Amino acid sequence: MTDLPRLLLVDDDEVFCEVLERALGKRGFQVIVARTLEEGLAQATRLTPEYAVIDLRIGHDSGLVLVQKLKALDINTRIVMLTGYASIATAVEAIKLGAVHYLTKPADADEIVAALYKESGDPSVEIKEKPLSVKRMEWEYLQKVLMEHGGNISAAARALGMHRRTLQRKLDKRPVRE
Repeated sequence: MTDLPRLLLVDDDEVFCEVLERALGKRGFQVIVARTLEEGLAQATRLTPEYAVIDLRIGHDSGLVLVQKLKALDINTRIVMLTGYASIATAVEAIKLGAVHYLTKPADADEIVAALYKESGDPSVEIKEKPLSVKRMEWEYLQKVLMEHGGNISAAARALGMHRRTLQRKLDKRPVRE
C-alpha cells in the first residue's frame, strides 16, 4: 500500500473519471474510483478515504446520500460535491451534510484540490447585481421542493401539484445560466 492520501472519486461519467483520476494521481492522491453509490459506499467502508469527490447526480441517484454516509463512516473525510446541475438547495444540503465545498462542472483538478484543502469561506465572493431570472427561480424552487421530499420525484410532484413526468422533464434540463 502507498502512503499517499486516499481519495474516493464517485461519478458515473467514465471518461471524466479516467481524466480526473490521472490528474489527481499526479497531484499526490491515491485515487479510488466508483461509478455507483453502492460501489462508492463499499470502497469507502473498505478503505476509509481521507478525501472524496462526489458527483451530485450519479445515474438516477443523489450523491447527497453518499455524503451523509461517508460522514457517518468518518467525520474527518473531506468531501467536495461536484455537479453539472448546481442549485442553491443542493449546495446548502451538501454543506449541511458535511461537504467542505461545492463546485460546478467543468472544474479542473487544481480547483478540486484547492477546494479539498480550503479551510474557511471567502467573504470577497462576488454578489450579483441582477436577481435570478424567472426560469432560474423556477428551477431553484423545484430543486428545493425535491430536497424537502428526500429526492422522491413522485412526492415532490404531488406537493407541487404537477404530473411526475412533467417534473422529471423539468429536472432533467440543465439549469438556466445567469
